[in-house]
Amino acid sequence: MALPHDSNETSYLLPPNHEDWDRQAIPDFVYGQKDLMAEGIQWPRNAPGILEALPQSPFDAALCSAWKQRVELGLFRYRLRELQTQILPGAVGFVAQLNVERGVQRRRPQTIKSVRQAFDPEQFNFNKIQPGEVLFRLHREPDLPGTLLQEDILVVINVSPLEWGHVLLVPEPARGLPQRLLPGALRAGIEAVLLSLHPGFRVGFNSLGGLASVNHLHLHGYYLAHRLPVEQAPSEPLDPGGHLHLLQGLPAPGFLFYTRGPGLDLESLICRVCRATDYLADREIAHNLFVTRGAPPGKTSLSSALTGVRVILWARKSCFGIKDGEAFNVALCELAGHLPVKTSQDFSNLTEAAAVALIQDCRLPPSQAEEVQAALVALMSQEEQ
Repeated sequence: MALPHDSNETSYLLPPNHEDWDRQAIPDFVYGQKDLMAEGIQWPRNAPGILEALPQSPFDAALCSAWKQRVELGLFRYRLRELQTQILPGAVGFVAQLNVERGVQRRRPQTIKSVRQAFDPEQFNFNKIQPGEVLFRLHREPDLPGTLLQEDILVVINVSPLEWGHVLLVPEPARGLPQRLLPGALRAGIEAVLLSLHPGFRVGFNSLGGLASVNHLHLHGYYLAHRLPVEQAPSEPLDPGGHLHLLQGLPAPGFLFYTRGPGLDLESLICRVCRATDYLADREIAHNLFVTRGAPPGKTSLSSALTGVRVILWARKSCFGIKDGEAFNVALCELAGHLPVKTSQDFSNLTEAAAVALIQDCRLPPSQAEEVQAALVALMSQEEQ
């Protein structure tokens, strides 16, 4: 069972005295192979996936209890209430949520001009956050593949949350890594999904130019009590080895990678995904990535079981800055089908057609999309040789 480092009790709460926060060591959340749950996690048939209605893993309990305490302590920019939610009528199944406060109170994005922009210590970064914003550190036991590449991954609250339990996974913040996906960060993100018993705990990554607002390496993780289209959307294979698939039935087709869980298969997937994101970053192509429990590739349906983890990668047009006039901005969760909407009027008037148009406006031109697809297929083929 996952435990805090050097302790038999789970305690990720801050001491009552604010002055003691600086002196409290960051607790470790230690986990091993047995804590990564690859199968048997499904949506309830007759109930929504609210946190209280589902069993919690040690990871869920640690994250949710610590996150809730930070809410009570007022460490967020706003107090997240239950968000008004609707499933947009239509074939896609968009989950739209009204989150006015995030649209108004979130930190303004940094000035980004390049997908490969260097880290700037003078800009806001995660070395400048309050001590109480750090919940715990992910610590992998030696029985897991890749442990020799162990990195300190801090789990930090997102002070402008999209949804309940919205955290950031920040690898070794003192190193000043720019927002470019690395294997250790992706491994932590996938393993976080496998550590949760909630089918709606997802993780994602926005590149620079893909609406990352801070140029300091981080992934997002959060709970959403709704199915999303990407979990079971059908796909077709693109390479002979079956490692790369094209996700279909969505406004923006994505590249689908799939693993049944921990082990060598997962390590191979991490290498393939990072080779793909390196290719995109090296060519100044913005991208978004989404990690969720999902069905295997191929022909699927709404009844398909969530037997593994889907990692979906979208190459997209670069967008530097926030478009204030739009109902929503297109990044990792919007491409996956979760639409946080900024105003009541837009929420009331939003249609599937309007959402599809906004998302499709971020797609690469057809000729460039074909070039990227061919290049990624070639990368996967090289691995087989």
